[in-house]
Amino acid sequence: MSKLKALREQKNLTQEELSEKSKISVRTIQRIEAGTEPKGHTLRALAQTLGVEERLLQDIVVIPETNDEVIGETDVEIKADQQLHPEINYSLVKIINLSSLLLTLLPPLNVLVPLILMFAMKQKNSLVKQIISVQMIWTVMAPIVFILGIFLKLGRPFTLVLMIVIVLSNIFIILRNAAEIDRKKKLYFRLKFNMI
Repeated sequence: MSKLKALREQKNLTQEELSEKSKISVRTIQRIEAGTEPKGHTLRALAQTLGVEERLLQDIVVIPETNDEVIGETDVEIKADQQLHPEINYSLVKIINLSSLLLTLLPPLNVLVPLILMFAMKQKNSLVKQIISVQMIWTVMAPIVFILGIFLKLGRPFTLVLMIVIVLSNIFIILRNAAEIDRKKKLYFRLKFNMI
């Protein structure tokens, strides 16, 4: 089942109803559900009508039809990624995530090591890309927060506490994501985009 079909059925819409609401022809909707990738106005109109981000309708993928429950946006992405990358090994994904933990004190190695492991372990999937993207954002934000803390001129004890809080925040992010990978096969802290 294509992403468009899954999202359309989630909203309990027929192809004709979606066509009427989006002002896109039924034939175009049929072509997209058969595998044609929507672009431009068609992509925007369908995404707006279904109330999802445009990227969820791009790169049409097949997801299992056996799931009778309502599928949320992130569930569609995860199921699509599992279908595209059946070789996802969640133990390896967790190892890649935890590899950042060892190098939290040495940015940007907390990004470089998971990146190397992604290729070495052949786990180039959306979960690993999200893990690396979150680490990249943290690596950029940590020095900014630290510099802002220094400008407050609250003394050395405050600076030390700020450094500890910054490092502990990344440790928490990594451990919370590891727990979520174990329980739900997804990330707790994630971005709406990938940086790689």
